[in-house]
Amino acid sequence: MRSLLLGRAIGRHVPGLALRRAVSVTATVPTAAPTLSHPVVYHEDFTINPIPDGHRFPMPKDALLYARLQQLGLAGRTFRPEPPSADTLALVHDPAYVRSFLDGSISPEAIRRIGLPWSEALVRRALVGVGSAVLAARLALQFGVAVMCNGGTHHAHPAHGSGWCIFNDQAAAARAAQRDAGIGQVLFVDLDVHQGDGTAAIFRGDPSVFTLSLHCAAQPFPHSLEASDLDVALPAGTTDDQYLQALREVLPPLLARLRPQLVLYNAGVDVHAEDSLGKMALTDDGILARDRFVFEACAQAGAPVAAAIGGGYCPDHERIVDRHVLLHRAAAEYAPALAAAGAAAARAARRP
Repeated sequence: MRSLLLGRAIGRHVPGLALRRAVSVTATVPTAAPTLSHPVVYHEDFTINPIPDGHRFPMPKDALLYARLQQLGLAGRTFRPEPPSADTLALVHDPAYVRSFLDGSISPEAIRRIGLPWSEALVRRALVGVGSAVLAARLALQFGVAVMCNGGTHHAHPAHGSGWCIFNDQAAAARAAQRDAGIGQVLFVDLDVHQGDGTAAIFRGDPSVFTLSLHCAAQPFPHSLEASDLDVALPAGTTDDQYLQALREVLPPLLARLRPQLVLYNAGVDVHAEDSLGKMALTDDGILARDRFVFEACAQAGAPVAAAIGGGYCPDHERIVDRHVLLHRAAAEYAPALAAAGAAAARAARRP
């Protein structure tokens, strides 16, 4: 496993990165697409699917999403991540836990808690997933915005994984940005239908990282919630208008008060009315309006955004991809406005 840990997650720009093997896409593709898109983070290893057929975790969606972005003309600025170093993982996780997962000595109980069968292929997917988040944060600081084709593993705690999350990708990205770019204040905007319990646990008591979680109060998972810096628990059946109203009430004031140098956005689409696990009632239009609002608010606040696609569950993976595309559409629309935020972050990072 040593070869998987070498190097830092510095991406390589790969225009129209080709998939290692073909991915079938059958859904109807919208025609409108901007001529210049946003930075997209993708690795060909996302075609690896080391879990059994029929598993509820839709791992193939990452590669399917990238194939769709290529068809839409939204993948012209693709950047390829590298696996993170062990030191980067240890910024947010117990080194003993990291070692046990990487070398396969992790206990059966710990694997059951994660919910995915251990394999070397799963190790590779997990590492590249964290590298994707680290790279997205670096790109956001340069360009104002960057969006992953994966990620949002917010249930991973310091010393254990949970809920199909092994390592907390965006938590590692936050710490790596603080370490490598001198970033001070970071804001997590977690809009997945489930609470970001692992992220809250990792940053508990740390004033340099603020965790906002807007989630469904009726969700049975996580079984035991953590205390985010701000938790907004919405009832089952929350509609587009109700959700957006709640978001409008909390996000702009937080941005104005905290003035974050980096926003890490978990854009879970399991808030959709037809999601297999979610209990909310948002539509495609509501999710797109949500994503647009987050990018617009961050652009107005001068805060760069690195986004993960988050959760989304449906037996038909193409339906999930339809919903994750909305995040990339919104990012492409707001990329010019967010570029100014990236320029300001780059200037701040150069100051002695």
